[in-house]
Amino acid sequence: MFCKSINEKCRQISRRGFLRLTASVMVGITFCMLAGCSETRPQRTVAAGHSELTEVKQPITYKSFIWRSTPPADCPFERSTDIVGLRFMGKCNDVNIDGDPFADTWYFSWASDDKLYSSFTDGAVHRLDGGRDHSRSWKVPETTGQAIAEGDDPINLKIYSLGLSHASAKPYSGRYPCASLVFNGVWYYGTYCLSPLGFTYFGGQLYNWPWMGPFVGFRTSTDFGRTWKECPHTPEKPLFNETGMYGYPVKIGAPHFVDFGKNMQHSPDGYAYLVGHGAEHPDEKPRCFANLSWISGDQIYLIRVKPSIENINDASKYEFFGGYDKKGEPVWTKKFGSIKPLIDWNNNCGCVTITYNAPLKKYLMCVTDGWPTAGKMSSYILESDNVTGPWKLVVYMKDFGQQGYFLNFPSKFVSENGRKAWLCYSGNYWIDEVDPPGSHYGLVLQEVELLSKEMYTRHIDELR
Repeated sequence: MFCKSINEKCRQISRRGFLRLTASVMVGITFCMLAGCSETRPQRTVAAGHSELTEVKQPITYKSFIWRSTPPADCPFERSTDIVGLRFMGKCNDVNIDGDPFADTWYFSWASDDKLYSSFTDGAVHRLDGGRDHSRSWKVPETTGQAIAEGDDPINLKIYSLGLSHASAKPYSGRYPCASLVFNGVWYYGTYCLSPLGFTYFGGQLYNWPWMGPFVGFRTSTDFGRTWKECPHTPEKPLFNETGMYGYPVKIGAPHFVDFGKNMQHSPDGYAYLVGHGAEHPDEKPRCFANLSWISGDQIYLIRVKPSIENINDASKYEFFGGYDKKGEPVWTKKFGSIKPLIDWNNNCGCVTITYNAPLKKYLMCVTDGWPTAGKMSSYILESDNVTGPWKLVVYMKDFGQQGYFLNFPSKFVSENGRKAWLCYSGNYWIDEVDPPGSHYGLVLQEVELLSKEMYTRHIDELR
């Protein structure tokens, strides 16, 4: 049974994570042996419904703690005085390789019907009919998946696949999900490209998708993901006419929509904003290889568009953040060539998301620097009163996960006072060390607390 399960999973997962299964299995075996980990994994139970048995999942639990912030010496951000730390509450969703979503790339969009819609890939998600959809974004024919999550309890979400879509990556080698938004009944689903291969050797070192390709554009659905109109752009002729061939840097490679809450209710001006990581040429201090990859980069960029089927794939309808004027006000330009970084921290940027925390009236930015792409990864959280900044540091989490990536705060799970939220990410596709407990390949949801000065002082004995 155990070997059979391994073989089945090895057929499901991607080159980006051939060793993800090994890591995930080792995580389950070694949780309670890890130093400092006192995780409790309760047995699952089932509750009788009117017509069927519904599984009730119990959370993974462990002792709460405050993550000690250890930013590098050249960190350009001043410390926040409004949100001074991040406390992990000791509660995480459980994972069952045969039952729960065993895939990554989860970016939830909270739609008007109160459901969450997300991409997924490089793994399998169950359908309502009992089957499973296996998405592989690295293998011809390249596929990306779409899924729904129903419910208000992050521990007991009902998650199921709506199916897969195919779109070619040529001349690149992989085509992955990124920006995903459901607004006024329309689902906008973006994809980007990667190269040269999921496993790439350079100088004797193994890298994972070391070259970021361009953002291709959006496919759209007007029936909540049941049917789709394919993207009019191709990897050779992408929306913003960038190329990532042979490692040439792009600026808008893997953008993500700013999460403005249910049906974008907190957008300040009706625009949909997208944030992504990139790099520039020439680069004064390039990293040896994989400088701009799926999880590493030098800058963060911001763009916006009024979301509609007519606008979403028309580059002329976009505006690009162009820096600040003499008064410190943000500048927006229609010229892609005039785009400026929202954040410029050479060799310390990577995959990025932003969520608006309405109760606190704060934007929360999650950034992961995962260079050199196949080892431990560090993430940091920033806050700002405005989507255009300035940004201040909440916490720098060295070796978060210890290989956590695709971090985001789903707005649906922000508490009424804004101080509690759930951190969504995937992790540990290559290594088997976990921190915090519960980090695993697939969908991870950790309950966290955004600490004020008073809260930080009250829990100071939990700092580690």
